[in-house]
Amino acid sequence: MRWVWLMLLPTPVWADAVVATRMIRAQSVIEAADMTVVEADIPGALTDPAAAVGQEARVAIYPGRPIRPGDLGAPAIVERNQIVPLTYRNGTLSILTEGRALARGGVGDLIRVMNLASRSTVTGLIGPDGTVVVGPPS
Repeated sequence: MRWVWLMLLPTPVWADAVVATRMIRAQSVIEAADMTVVEADIPGALTDPAAAVGQEARVAIYPGRPIRPGDLGAPAIVERNQIVPLTYRNGTLSILTEGRALARGGVGDLIRVMNLASRSTVTGLIGPDGTVVVGPPS
């Protein structure tokens, strides 16, 4: 009788990870040429470069470093100290005034805005047109 011994050795599993090919400065929009895909298991790194194209870097990303979802965000459409339309909405009531943005942000970001008429500071959500909406969630 012939015995066959089969030994299974653990082998590393490689996944794809997206890394920067050049220095990506904070507040710059990421393009396809700024990154590449490497075979490496990097926890938390993006695996699809399409998820990063068109996004804005929130922090500086150095060459060879992985690109993580927390490093990216929607491109800013409101700059700090910019005068923005400020809207309060509650049901059918809508009040429109102007405010000064106290931070920069993209669509869907929460930022603080100073109401120019009352000088009070409120927190609102940036809409796709750059309007900051304040009030209870609808």
